[in-house]
Amino acid sequence: MTYILLVIVQMMALMGYASSAAAEQSMVHVQGNRWVNESGTPINLKGVNLGNWLMLEFWMMGQHSEAIDDQCTLEAKLDARFGYAERERLMKLFRDNWMTQRDWDMLPRFGLNLVRLPFIWSLLEDEKKPRHLRADAWLYLDETIRQAEARGMYVILDLHGAVGSQGVEHHSGCANRNLYWSTPEYQERTIWLWEQVASRYKDRASVAGYSLLNEPWGTSPEELARVVQILYERVRAVDPNHVIILPGHNQGIDAYGNPASRGMRNVAFEMHFYPGFFGWGQPGADVHRDWFACGPDGTVGSCEWKERMKRLNTAFFVGEFQPWADVEHELAGQITRATFDAYADLGWASAAWAYKLISNTGGQGKVNWGLVTNADGVKVPALDFASAPLAEIEALFKQFGSVAYLPHAGVLKWMNSAVAPEPFKLR
Repeated sequence: MTYILLVIVQMMALMGYASSAAAEQSMVHVQGNRWVNESGTPINLKGVNLGNWLMLEFWMMGQHSEAIDDQCTLEAKLDARFGYAERERLMKLFRDNWMTQRDWDMLPRFGLNLVRLPFIWSLLEDEKKPRHLRADAWLYLDETIRQAEARGMYVILDLHGAVGSQGVEHHSGCANRNLYWSTPEYQERTIWLWEQVASRYKDRASVAGYSLLNEPWGTSPEELARVVQILYERVRAVDPNHVIILPGHNQGIDAYGNPASRGMRNVAFEMHFYPGFFGWGQPGADVHRDWFACGPDGTVGSCEWKERMKRLNTAFFVGEFQPWADVEHELAGQITRATFDAYADLGWASAAWAYKLISNTGGQGKVNWGLVTNADGVKVPALDFASAPLAEIEALFKQFGSVAYLPHAGVLKWMNSAVAPEPFKLR
């Protein structure tokens, strides 16, 4: 009973905070290398990515396969089997169930005030009529902003998959394509797309920024900087208000030089840091301690990026990181809170990957990248979309909206703790 009362009190407090924050929400901009609100007061943006909602990543919903593992391939297969109209109905069914009211209510429970919203170009642009918006183009972006505003949260809009694909990875929407950089028409359509977004949201205070291209690794750093400069100028001409986020290359940001010297204002750089993964040590406290402690002389790791941002007098956004996966739950919660706090101390906005991950067997386990997942023993089938009956595809997509949830208890506890943990001591 005591635990239930504590949860009720926590939820009431969070609801009160959200209501108050919504009333105080003001346009975010950057001042030097800090994110600040309209009055110039520094604001700590701590968030999470709403991955696999408006651009699919099959590993996040227990559907990864060699044959169909990106959105383009799935849509082509559904077109061939059922026709375009039916594919569109199925995609809407999926989207309407992946994020529901309970998900929006869950997000503030983790003490977050920001969502990064990855989306694919075809969510907005009619794929059959280039440079024409879909009839329902703004349905999900508008809903995200509305739901965020109701909870005092900010939104960063992230073009995760550009037309033609900006890399070979499946998370560009179309694996192994990478035609964006070699096709001027695709670049122009991307400019057009961002102009539509900027025109619609230029006065919306809850939009914290525009993340122009996610992980644009399909070209050289120099070509990335050249193309993004053009994209920046065209978006800025439409929207003088919002932070425009310049995407880093996997080789860094040096090709940009100093943004101010190139006529860029109110901008932030974005990089994705994954201590513990992708060849960067092992998950656990040690790899994060090394990252934030900056080595024996205090000049590498996060300190190197801190000094770089200070020299460039530019704000920073850690658009993706993963602190809790593959770590025992109590320690995982401590590392997560300490990481968010450390980025806030540096003046950086940050968004973890990701809010939700659904597995076939359910349960948190150790290797789980979701703040929430399906509960222990609540199974979700893995389908072969090349042969699964329509009824089974429909049932799967509907199940995502009703499956019993299991929030990450360690993260939930420590993100709401009045006392900050110390999983790694920093100088």
